[in-house]
Parts: sequence; C-alpha cells; structure tokens
Amino acid sequence: MTSVQPDRPDAAPQPGDDLVAFSSPRRRLWGTGTAQRIELPAPWPEHVGRVGEVLASLVDGDGVAEPGTGPVAFGALPYDRSVAASLVVPAVIHGCSPDGRRWVTHVGAERTVDGATPPAPQRLEVRAVRDPDAWCDDVRTATKHITDGRLVKVVLARELSLRADAPFDPATVFLRLCESAPHAFTFCVDGFVGASPELLVSRLGDVVRAQPMAGTAPRTGDPETDRRVAAALAASTKDRWEHQITIDAVHDAILGWCSYLDAEPAPSVVDAGPVQHLATLVEGRLSAPVPSVLDLVAALHPTPAVGGWPQDEALQLQATLEQADRGRYAGPVGWVDAAGNGAFAVGIRSAELDGPSARVFAGVGVVADSDPAAELAETQSKARAILDALGRP
Repeated sequence: MTSVQPDRPDAAPQPGDDLVAFSSPRRRLWGTGTAQRIELPAPWPEHVGRVGEVLASLVDGDGVAEPGTGPVAFGALPYDRSVAASLVVPAVIHGCSPDGRRWVTHVGAERTVDGATPPAPQRLEVRAVRDPDAWCDDVRTATKHITDGRLVKVVLARELSLRADAPFDPATVFLRLCESAPHAFTFCVDGFVGASPELLVSRLGDVVRAQPMAGTAPRTGDPETDRRVAAALAASTKDRWEHQITIDAVHDAILGWCSYLDAEPAPSVVDAGPVQHLATLVEGRLSAPVPSVLDLVAALHPTPAVGGWPQDEALQLQATLEQADRGRYAGPVGWVDAAGNGAFAVGIRSAELDGPSARVFAGVGVVADSDPAAELAETQSKARAILDALGRP
C-alpha cells in the first residue's frame, strides 16, 4: 500500500544511505530502500511506457496530488539508446516542493539507518584511459571530417579511471555535490552520481521545459575576468552557432507534442563550477493527451550538445574515435511519477562508482575550427568538480 504523509522538517539524506536522489534548485526528491525495480528491454527508448504502467499499479486513492508525490521512479539511463535500462522505485521517498512543502511517500517498509559514516578514501589515483596526445589527434581527425563536409559537429569525451584506497560512498559524494553546486541538477542513482548544469527536459502538468547548453568558456574565480570571458562567449560567432544547432534540434524534437513552444531570443551565460555555458530556456504547453516526461526524454536524447550534428554521422564518428562505452555518462538522469510528471538532466559532470573504482568522462563539442589543446584543457576543467568531490578526504 502506498501512503503519502507530511515529512519531518529535519529529514535529509545521510552518508551511508542506500540513496536514490535527484535535487534541482526548485524541487528535491530522495529515497532509500527498493520497493520495485523496473527493467526496460533493449532498445530502452521503445519501452519507456512500461514505467508508467508499473507506477500506476502502485498508486492508491486519488492518484498524484502534486508532482513528485506518490510512487516515483528514478533512472540513470544509458547513453546508448540500443541497450537495456533500469529504474528504481524507492521504498521510502521524501520530497520538497518549490513552496517549501515537504512530504514522505511509503511504497514499502521503511529501512533502519544506523547513521554510521563510512570511512572516506584517503588516496586517489587518476589515470587517463587514452593518452592525451592521442586524444588530441582524434580532435584533429574530427575537424578534418568536418572541414570535408561530412558533418558539422561531433562531441568527443575523454575517460578517466580512478582507484581509491577505500570504497566510494555515493551518498557522501552526492551531499558534497549538493553543497558545492547548489544550482545544479544533482543526482545519485545506482552508483551514478553527479551535478549537471543542463536540464534535458521537465514536464509538470502540461508545462514542458528544456534548457540546452552548448558553448563553453573557463571560469577563473576572479569576477572581473569571468565577466569579460562571459561577454566574449556570448559574442562568439563559433559558440553561438554551435549553440543554435542544439536549440533548433531540441525545439524540433518536442514541437509536435505542443500547442505552444517558444525559446528565449538570445542565450544567457550560466555558471557551472569551473566553466560557464551558453544556455537557452525552451518552454511550452503540451497538447492532450499529455505525454509522460519519459516520452519526451526518448524523443530528445541524445541532443547535439552530447552527440553532434547531423546525428547519425556524428554518433558514428564519435563511436569510432572514442572506442569506449560511455555507460550512463551524458545519458538522461532524473525522476518520473505515476502521472508522467518529472525532470531529467543530461548526465554530465558525473562519475560511475563501483566500490573503490570510478569512471569519469568529460566531453567537448568539436567543430571546424576547434583547437585540440584548447579542447583538452576544457575537458580538464569540466572534470575538476567531480574529481574534487571524489577526492576530498
């Protein structure tokens, strides 16, 4: 039986919890225990409807009173659309709405937490899976494909392999990221943790929102320098063009679901830890019958911000050059309730944790005039925030 009640004001995730969580600047959901696991066969985008069926079977009474109440499934979905996926419905789900209202949903038996903080790793070894010089050669290969006219953009990621002297605690890493990146979409799902700046899509009632990001510049921490860099980013023909590719693709992917859809007339510059991005809010009203947020996720992923453009050519070149399984990196990560409400971020600035081991990816959008050394430096900047959260004793 599912029950929803007011939550304690001091309820919060704790280190050592078997935590499942997704926190945004406006709404926070987190849970412990497992009431049900929902398996999606390959290819996962073709089976997202199963999630709504399972959640509907768990609803009692009048259904979902507010987005995020009742049973909620959390998922960190693979980047590769051709594989299977899994989502989890926690036994106990805590929520907090934008107006400060708090609730707790019991889908299964509550788990007792002993409150013990697991020992933190004291030593961390970081190794680049691919030699940086070889990766720069890949960027040069990609730019040749682009200048030859075979595509206009491809996103290439570098993989880092981490080994610690003690197991990583996903809940501890999540809490560190919530503290260091309060305006990000912070998540912890089945050992996949991160703090993404980018909203893939949200659906609350009939309102749909996305905030694609493409175009990046470093942040130094000096306000005046960062303002100058942000102004240069906003004025950059290269970055604005790269950004517009993503905006157009996102707009076109969800337009057919909408009675109204519009994008901001010009991008803004958004701080994201060690870097800053061009970002544009896309917002609209969905037509009846209103799709689930997972239908929208399946229509959008992967955007040009993580794949490239044109999509087929970019993904083929990406797979050839990266020679790595991205796992859940750059895949959709978020939550969905029984009414189809939910929010999914792009799973970047993230790590896949497995005991004392971890995998971290950082990617860049390569276009015709990309400089390999600058792109390498950008991957290093993007990886810094998650490495700090993993490496802090």
